[in-house]
Amino acid sequence: MNRFVAYLIAAVLTAGQVGAVTLAECDRTTHVSHGGETGHRDFGAGRVGFAEWWSQEGVFTDLVIADCGSGDFLRTRVREDSISDRWFDRTDDAVAIIMTEMEAAPALFSFDRLARSLERVGRDMEIASNSAETCACAALYPELRGNKTPYEEAG
Repeated sequence: MNRFVAYLIAAVLTAGQVGAVTLAECDRTTHVSHGGETGHRDFGAGRVGFAEWWSQEGVFTDLVIADCGSGDFLRTRVREDSISDRWFDRTDDAVAIIMTEMEAAPALFSFDRLARSLERVGRDMEIASNSAETCACAALYPELRGNKTPYEEAG
């Protein structure tokens, strides 16, 4: 089978997936007016980022960087006010670090390296793996879903 035929078959098989959700639709409220996701962006090489926020009886913002192929992600808290006894906002510093790391050559990227870079500004750092597809991955990299549970837009 030549490459053109293989490409057409792949295009037909993924046509229902592509465009099923847009990146703009990923900005959403996930917890009745006081929690959600926003600021979704494509970092290329199958990686996405977004912020998770909360604003009931306190405020926090977590930044999440996810690898759509592996399902691995890094989450770090960059802002907190009145959630516990901590009050801080290091969002701008964390975003600058993340942008620097994500603009480096894709071959140099690792979650451990990103975590080391964020140590002084991020709190509650977590590196883990998700068995479910994120909204941004569904919008931008549906072909990398693999065995992950497909993202299904609530509503």
